[in-house]
Amino acid sequence: MMLCHGHRHQPTVLLPSHLPPNPNTVLPVCGTLFSRKPLLFSSLRAALDSKHHLQPLGPDAETDPPRLSRRQNALLLDRSHSHPIDGPPIDDEEREDELTRKKVVEEYSLATRRVPRFPGSVDFPRAGGLDLPPPDLRRVFDGDDRSLKRALEVRRGVAAETLKDALRAGKMSINYSTNLVSRLTEFVDRVVIGAATLKAVPEFAHLSFNARAKSYIQSSCVVSLVKWLKHNHMTYPQIAKVICMCPGDLQLVRRITEWLKSIHVKGESIGVVLVKAGPLFEHSLDELEEIVNYLENTGVRKDWMGFVVSRCPQVLGLTMEELESRVKFYLDMGMNKKDFGTMVFDYPRALGFFSLEEMANKVQYLKEFGLSTEDVGRLLAFKPQLMGCSIEERWRPLVKYLYYLGVQRDGMKRILIVKPMVFCIDLETIIAPKVRFLQDIGVRTEAIGGVLVKFPSFLTYSLYKKIRPVVVFLMTKAGVTQRDIGKVIALDPQLVGCSITKKLDISVKYFLSLGIHLQSLGEMIADFPMLLRYNIDILRPKYRYLRRVMVRPLQDLIEFPRFFSYSLDERIIPRHKILVANRVNFKLRYMLSGSDEEFNQRVQFAIEKRKRFESGYANLDASDDESTHVVPVASS
Repeated sequence: MMLCHGHRHQPTVLLPSHLPPNPNTVLPVCGTLFSRKPLLFSSLRAALDSKHHLQPLGPDAETDPPRLSRRQNALLLDRSHSHPIDGPPIDDEEREDELTRKKVVEEYSLATRRVPRFPGSVDFPRAGGLDLPPPDLRRVFDGDDRSLKRALEVRRGVAAETLKDALRAGKMSINYSTNLVSRLTEFVDRVVIGAATLKAVPEFAHLSFNARAKSYIQSSCVVSLVKWLKHNHMTYPQIAKVICMCPGDLQLVRRITEWLKSIHVKGESIGVVLVKAGPLFEHSLDELEEIVNYLENTGVRKDWMGFVVSRCPQVLGLTMEELESRVKFYLDMGMNKKDFGTMVFDYPRALGFFSLEEMANKVQYLKEFGLSTEDVGRLLAFKPQLMGCSIEERWRPLVKYLYYLGVQRDGMKRILIVKPMVFCIDLETIIAPKVRFLQDIGVRTEAIGGVLVKFPSFLTYSLYKKIRPVVVFLMTKAGVTQRDIGKVIALDPQLVGCSITKKLDISVKYFLSLGIHLQSLGEMIADFPMLLRYNIDILRPKYRYLRRVMVRPLQDLIEFPRFFSYSLDERIIPRHKILVANRVNFKLRYMLSGSDEEFNQRVQFAIEKRKRFESGYANLDASDDESTHVVPVASS
């Protein structure tokens, strides 16, 4: 048997089983005698799947013949093919099958020894000799296609390095180019496919894989696109994801980016919109323009469009049918275009982020509090963030907690209408600590529900920046004792919403300037906490009338601080004139409280007592109410 030049060990040659071994047979096995390239896998599998089996040659075939040159091998090969070996007669079909099998064996013997000579070439695993049984040979080629996978990985690596070199040539640093290429896995696969496709083009057929990959990268203009997107304030992770998302021509990314800028999407938000908009690249620019025009016709102003798209990019990923059904969902609840446009501007996710089924379930849950469809529409127009709350994770636990505090269905309805933000905040971290604070300052548990219903905004204020400072101010600057502070907050929780510097401190200083002591002021606040919430301009005329016209002492005001809650022109002055006209006098509590009918009855009773006194009945009944003392009254 002849040896190829340069091979030190002679592999065992396999022959078809139907051919008897001939010790005088000389078989050429050098792959260069036929071709420099191995046969395709299909040829190997076709030969291996045939009905014939390969068997090793006899021991006489391992005899080393004298070494010959490549030219001599070629001549000998031609001679061996032209002059068949002595043996039984073989027809043309069998001779062709025999030559095919010989080629397969010879090519496989070379493939196991060949070393990759260019990037992307395939290095077949060594079989350990050709005397292996047929099942091992079949496992090498058919088992998991490891050779094909390894070849693909090699070509991916070559494509990645070529892309990295192109980015470096575009004046990108090594770290950024390496980081970017590591994220561009899908584009690298696209480069591998594109380079393989160029193999079929005649002008690229003679080029290597490296050259074809480089040509594909240059034609895609990916380097210039990366630099342009970076100039538009996009980060490298966003750039990589956008390039991988674009299925076809990368120039589509540039065109959509320019369109986003035309609808007032800010530079720092362009990357977010491109990444999170969903199937954005499946829409044409005409379809995107149609979406924007439709939103503008339904109440979303054009100068709001960039803000809406930036806050909820998923709007651009909707089809026109989906968008129209969502808009109709809100308009059917009684919203007009102005309310709808304002709602979309305040919370764009209410339009494009949630599914229609989820939105319908939330509307139905809100109706269970006694709200009508129109009420829910007005509620969502005022607070569309409700659409972003989960029923199971947010609303149901809150409702159970409020019910435990004594808040009934009507109270929950009031909280929802007055301050719907309560249904959007966290129960454990925001609401529960404030309820515990009310308990700590002395508010009874059964009264906490009334506090929350009376002033739902209490739950939205900061505990440490708003609520606690007001309580500390009332106890230190306004004279409220620790025993009464819970009563004050329970009676008027709106005090918590007042500014200390702009409201409470000014009111306290005004009352102290009237000569009221701090302790007396604390008692007045405990009796009537609303006293500190009145405007000074309203208090001053009432106090002046009390002291100058009614000639009442300051103690009357301390005993009845609710005097400031009554209207000067509609209640205080008219009733004071009636008392003066009838020459009777009441304490402030009985003068101002009650209806006009009750007041007239008191006046008539006082007049009768005065007449009996003037008629000589000096013995007054000891059981008479002290509220009807008859005293001289100064004329006004």
